[in-house]
This record gives sequence, structure tokens and C-alpha cells, in this order.
Amino acid sequence: MHRRPTTRGPPVTEQSGQRLSGTVSVLDTLRGAIVRGELHPGERLVENDLARRYGTSRGAVREALVLLDNEGLVSRERNRGASVRPVSLEEAIEITEVRAALEGLCAARAAGAATRAERAGLRAIGRDMAAAVEAGDVLGYSATNQRVHARIRELAAQHTVAAILDRLRFQSVRYQFQVALLPGRPGQGLREHLAVIEAVAAGNADAAEQAMRAHLQSVIGVLRTLAAGAPPAVPVVPVAVG
Repeated sequence: MHRRPTTRGPPVTEQSGQRLSGTVSVLDTLRGAIVRGELHPGERLVENDLARRYGTSRGAVREALVLLDNEGLVSRERNRGASVRPVSLEEAIEITEVRAALEGLCAARAAGAATRAERAGLRAIGRDMAAAVEAGDVLGYSATNQRVHARIRELAAQHTVAAILDRLRFQSVRYQFQVALLPGRPGQGLREHLAVIEAVAAGNADAAEQAMRAHLQSVIGVLRTLAAGAPPAVPVVPVAVG
């Protein structure tokens, strides 16, 4: 009797599992530091320094930098090492234009798929956002903003689109926080998000797509204002909106 050839890879050992876990942890840590502005655009990323800073191995840092290069957050050059990749305002505008198309699709799909309970949950996030804006809580507005977009992506169940949007969001978030700091922007953003939420909750796919596109076109307009040289209204702090 001939044995059937095996197609399985090498066994997953405790050591290899720990290595994977370490890489994922360092990846999340470095990504967060870049998004929050703790690691600045153009800053060199020295493996030994990062390993000491975050209490991990140089190998885990190296693997995380490779993954961040794939995400567009880091640039790696032969004989020069890695650095935080700068993202221009023009590129941030292009990214948001792509987001408008993809997130519009997600909003339309979410409108057709959401259950009554899921629609109620989405409206609850909208109420949380309204409370944050009423209190002048920019961080709270930012957090609920991200929850709205994330929840709509989840309801749409468009996994390929969601993966693309995650990558785009990481690349542009370093500029997006400036939008929330402009006068009147949280209130305007609230109105735009509530329009999206109500269209999704009403099951109106066309209106949901149009509302999401309109919201992100509004963000593009603000980014263009920043590109033209208008400064943020108050000192910049790292909060993410979009």
C-alpha cells in the first residue's frame, strides 16, 4: 500500500507560536505609534533601538517592519534601513477619494443587510457621537466616528473591501485628526454621520451610499483647505477622525 503524500507544512510549535504572537504585538505597537504621531514622518526606525524601546527582539521588530512596509506606513531601502513613510496631503486626498467609493458601497450593503437590532445599535452609536459633540469632547467624537465607520463595514460583510479600507485608513489617519480641530467640524461631521446612520437604519441603500459619499467628499474639501495653507484652529493633538 502506497502512502498518500502529505501536504501539511511544518508543525506549529510552542516556540513558533510565541514568535508569531510577538511579531503581531510589535506590529500593533509600531502601527499605533505611527498613527498617533509618536513616530514622526521620515523618522529612521532602527531595529535595535525599537527592540529596546518596546522590550522585544530585533527579529520581531524586523518582521513587523516588513509588514508595515506592505501596509504603506514604512519605507525600507537597501543599506539605509527603514523609516516612517511621509504621506502628503495630496495623497491623503486621493486616499479619501478611494474611501468615498468603497465606504459608499459598504453603506449600501449595510442598509440591505442590517437587522432591526443592528440598526438600533447603529443609532445608539449616533447618540453617543451627539453626546460627545454636545460636551465638546473631541476625543469622544473621534472614537464614535471610528465606531460608525467600523460598524458599517462589519454590517456590509465586504471582507475584501474592509481589508483595503483598513490599510487606507492607517495611511491617512495622520492628517485626518486635523479635520476635527477646525471650527465647527465636529458638528458638521455629526450631521453627516447621522444622515448615513438614518439611511442605513431605514434600509435605503441608495440614500446610504449617497450620504457616505457626501460625508467623505466633505472631508476631502477640508483636506484641500489644509493643502491650500489654512492652519488648524488649535494646536494639533493625535485624534483620528474620518
